[in-house]
Amino acid sequence: MKLPSLAALKSLKFPGGARRAGGLMCINLWPDRVDVLHAVTAGNARPEILRCDYYRRVGGEAAVLRRLRRELKLEQYRCATLLRRGDYQIVPVEAPNVLPAEMKNAVRWRVRDMIDFPVEEATVDAVAIPGTEGPADRPAQLFAVVARNSIITSAIKPFNDADIPVEIIDVPEFAQRNIARWLEPEGRGVALLSLDEGGGLLTFTSGGELYQHRRIDVTLSSLRGARAVEPGASEELHLEEESPHERLALELQRSLDHFDRQFPRIALAKLVITPVAGAEKLRAYLAERIDLPVELLDLLGVLDFHDIVELHDPARQVQCLHAIGAALREEAP
Repeated sequence: MKLPSLAALKSLKFPGGARRAGGLMCINLWPDRVDVLHAVTAGNARPEILRCDYYRRVGGEAAVLRRLRRELKLEQYRCATLLRRGDYQIVPVEAPNVLPAEMKNAVRWRVRDMIDFPVEEATVDAVAIPGTEGPADRPAQLFAVVARNSIITSAIKPFNDADIPVEIIDVPEFAQRNIARWLEPEGRGVALLSLDEGGGLLTFTSGGELYQHRRIDVTLSSLRGARAVEPGASEELHLEEESPHERLALELQRSLDHFDRQFPRIALAKLVITPVAGAEKLRAYLAERIDLPVELLDLLGVLDFHDIVELHDPARQVQCLHAIGAALREEAP
């Protein structure tokens, strides 16, 4: 049984409005700012980023969004936003043997013992894990994306109050998948590691689909505070000060081994890491310890954003990575 590749939770309300602009506009609310990113994929050989702006938060969320709606004419766009880490869960489950129209409700009951709150209070979406269809005694697998209704309501309320037509509430794992698909060589998979102040997110993709994901408890701050051992240098002399690098390499290797056991038919072409501070030394360090080519993410190599100067800054790329990925999500309006 094959499900549509939903890859995101849907918002609870679909405000009306003209849809004359192409692409998708991702709007992310942060305590101190609002990020707005517009991307177009249809009709382009490479996705095009048309807008990447941030606006300082002045006043309440709805007030800021009303101002942006007027200035940017947001009612003319298909809009998305992202849930944050901790606001949702992704759990693998067996695909219920039901009709497609009954799938989401069946998955809802399948996850009821896997979450720590009543399933009646949950919003649930289901996404197929490709390649898990097997014999009759091995059902296909799904990713169930689960969030409390109160979280979804809280996320969408400022947009509804501002009459902004948010259609999609995405999650970082699938947003990152949308970037990884443009890094994949023909017929090969890619492991993509993003690092920020919240930790690392590792995704495995092939053919534009998400197969596995994992959170890694290594933050940018910890990496900045530890000096990586130069390739070929003695690790024993530097073990304590560069333990975050050791831990990251170990967790990556374990994840790569697990993926290879679970999906032996998928050949990974490379591990790609986001361009963090000291990224070249980190790349060299990991390349010495991982049996896979390691590259730094070069968004300019796969996306067009020549006129957006700030996106040429690696730090801004990292900051906007998942907003970019959410805006790259391909879906018919």
